[in-house]
Amino acid sequence: MSHPLFDISGQVALVTGSSRGIGRALAQGLLEAGCTVVLNGRDADALERARAELAEAVAETGTSATGTVLAESFDVTVPGAVAEGVARIEERVGPIDILVNNTGAQHRAPLTEFADADWYRLLDTNLTSAFLVGREVARRMTPRGHGKIVNVCSLQSEVVRPGIAPYAATKGGLKMLTKGMCADLGPSGIQVNAIGPGYFRTELTSALVADEEFSSWVRGRTPAGRWGEVGDLVGALVFLSSAASDFVNGQILYVDGGMTSVL
Repeated sequence: MSHPLFDISGQVALVTGSSRGIGRALAQGLLEAGCTVVLNGRDADALERARAELAEAVAETGTSATGTVLAESFDVTVPGAVAEGVARIEERVGPIDILVNNTGAQHRAPLTEFADADWYRLLDTNLTSAFLVGREVARRMTPRGHGKIVNVCSLQSEVVRPGIAPYAATKGGLKMLTKGMCADLGPSGIQVNAIGPGYFRTELTSALVADEEFSSWVRGRTPAGRWGEVGDLVGALVFLSSAASDFVNGQILYVDGGMTSVL
């Protein structure tokens, strides 16, 4: 039996950018922990497919502790859409207890060749979205006096490689937004923390995984000696979503196999 401090069953969680990859894995972890999970993304069809697949996968586990999964499609970079989407969610399933700001995008190019449009797209997707959704959900959490917000930062919130300076800038900004949200929302009983994934095997990194030279560099650079699997992130999320982290605020928990700790 798990420690009751980690029990999040019956809570309502919104996970943005959750139709695939890390977001979907985090949503599944919360679902398996007994939460009512609301998936979010802009592609309603992809979101519904993910919802149906997650519901089926959890049903096949045969456990009674699993929660319910729903889908709510809206654009997290548009303030009006965010306000309307969050309102719809709370009308459907009740107050949001846990928010996971996962929506993100990557674009690789040398700094001198980076297009203006790609800079603004990364800024909106990776940083503005977390501000807009976090602000809207916090407006509702504050009068209730409790809530958990978990932002998905990155190894690149701390370090960077050539070709991804704008991405690292957005993830570094998200680190500081996490700390700023802690400063503003902590007095209201809300904890705002972040997960910092290292190099993970997902649909978005499949080309890098297939590049044996790069993949070998990742394995050699990581004390764990391997790429991360999306399931490796679930434990950190459950901790930051539960009462076990009630005195943890403004922190970034790096789940990177030890990469940020070594030269």
